[in-house]
Amino acid sequence: MLPSNSKRIPVALWIWYRGGIFRGFQRQPEGPTVQSALEEALRSVGVPATLMPSGRTDRGVHARMQVVSVRLEAGDSAESLEKRLPPRLPPGLGLCGVRRPTSFHAQWSACGKEYRYRFQLGGAVMPEWAPYALDVSAEPLLQATAVTPERLAALLRSAEGTRDFIAFHEKSSPRKPRTLESATLHALGGGLYEARLRGDGFARYQIRYLVGSALKVAAGLLPEEAWLAALETGQAMEGFKAPAHGLVLWEVRYPPQVDPFTAGERLHPPGLPLEPPFHIG
Repeated sequence: MLPSNSKRIPVALWIWYRGGIFRGFQRQPEGPTVQSALEEALRSVGVPATLMPSGRTDRGVHARMQVVSVRLEAGDSAESLEKRLPPRLPPGLGLCGVRRPTSFHAQWSACGKEYRYRFQLGGAVMPEWAPYALDVSAEPLLQATAVTPERLAALLRSAEGTRDFIAFHEKSSPRKPRTLESATLHALGGGLYEARLRGDGFARYQIRYLVGSALKVAAGLLPEEAWLAALETGQAMEGFKAPAHGLVLWEVRYPPQVDPFTAGERLHPPGLPLEPPFHIG
């Protein structure tokens, strides 16, 4: 007879992954996916669990911090799983920590997320960044038009606030007000930049459409009036969905009273690779 769920131990896993290796997070018939790889690794160490992630990432999107809720059998522990699991994970998927929180759900307890999108605005992309950054000058849909950082930064800032972002996400996601708390541009050196977008939640492809469309406007290929109308009224426009390989789910935020991870761990995640795409800059 299987143990009662009420006796099982809830834990939170902080995992990272390079999205180019997987066909997205969610399990599907044609793998590999992050979910299937992680569940297989968990089964191999005696945890036949179904995952409950903070959300799903699409094919090609990376994650510096993805949080997953799992229940362990009675007698197991977060400390033990943290030691047993890493050797069973495939390349490109890793573990930063396992914690035993109270009254916590990876998705429903979340109060916000931060995504970062990397792109090259001038010069050649450094080889180590090539798989993780959009080379704007080589993107056919942007027609190799020069984009100035100042112009792009101003466009991103104009998207901040609470509004209906229906013009910037798939219609399969619920239409509702969402708050983009900040959208800022940061230079990483050598012509490499990253857009940092923090908000209370994001619909499918919202980050990629926001960043891609801002690049298109900054390149002079889309009128700023169309961009503003899309933001203010939800009016459809001929936007641009930036490629997935430049996007990283950077952080999942939780209220302090339920957050399984410390401020120090968030600043310096244990076990996180320091090379791209997780380089902070």
